[in-house]
Formats: sequence, structure tokens, C-alpha cells
Amino acid sequence: MKSKKTLFIVLAVVALVLIAVVGWGVSSYNGLVSTREEVTAAQANVEVYMQRRADLVPNLVNTVQAYADHEEEVFTALADARAALSGANTVDELNAANGALDSALSRLLVVVENYPELKSNENFLNLQDELAGSENRIAQARNKYNEMARDYNTRIQRFPTSIIAGIGNFEASAYFEASAESQTVPQVNFD
Repeated sequence: MKSKKTLFIVLAVVALVLIAVVGWGVSSYNGLVSTREEVTAAQANVEVYMQRRADLVPNLVNTVQAYADHEEEVFTALADARAALSGANTVDELNAANGALDSALSRLLVVVENYPELKSNENFLNLQDELAGSENRIAQARNKYNEMARDYNTRIQRFPTSIIAGIGNFEASAYFEASAESQTVPQVNFD
């Protein structure tokens, strides 16, 4: 009689441990799914802001073209960069396309320096303000994405959640990085 009671207690403890392990596994898996979806949503927000900035480019180009028709190389680079941004799907592709757009916009702003009447054009000034606002929103969205990606990447690497991450094929998220052009300090000239 005592051995049946002991066997029952042992089986009950084993069952409770199994239920706890399975519950932990399900909870960990669901938490990883939620975190991965937050990272995906944050990436989509960055893409939306980048696209908004890219949508400002044609208006900016049209305004500059009215003053500087012969700057075709810069206009072509902007068009190509916008197309690359529209076709980008991964964080690495977005980083590359955004770097190309940053570079092309920088060259456009250098062209603008040669046209003082353009620099005082109200439409151009408004577009420049909108572009600056877009840049700020992109920077904030990138920071939020990178924070979420860091949290997610940390979770999938921590033991024992890494076991669930490995079983569920949870892969690390890439980070948005500053472009090489952004590492160069801009030169201010008041001449």
C-alpha cells in the first residue's frame, strides 16, 4: 500500500515537472514570437519613414531642376537611389539603399550651393524642412528598431530560451547602421 502511494506521489511530481517544462516552453516560444513581430513592425516603421523621405525627392528634384537643368548626373543618382529603396526588403538592403539616397541628396545639396536664388525659394525651403523632419523621424524609428532588435537578439541567445529559439528557427535580426557618408563631418561655409 505504501509503495503504491509513493509511486503515485513520484508520478504526480514527474507530471507537475513535465507540465511546468512544457508551460515554460510554450511561454518562451510565444514570447519570442511576440518580440520578433515587434521587431518586424519596427522595421516596417523605418521603411515607411524612408519611403516618405524618398517621396519628397521628386518634388525637391523638380524644384532644383527649374534652376539647374544641367545637373543630370545628380538627378539620375537620386532616381536610382529611390528605386533601390523601393525595392529593398531586408535591413541590409535598406541600409545600402538609404546610404545611396543619403549620398545622392548630399550631392544635390552641394549643387544647390551654386544657386543662391534657389536657396531662397520658398518651395525649396519648405521641402528642405520636410526632408529634415523626415530625417529625424527615420533616426528615431531606427533607434527604436535597433533597441527592439537588440532585446530580441539577446533573448534568442540567452540560456535556456536559446533552446526554444533553436528549435523554432528564430534568427537574429540585423541592425540599422549609419552610412559611411554620415561618418564625415559636414563642412560649414558662410562665404
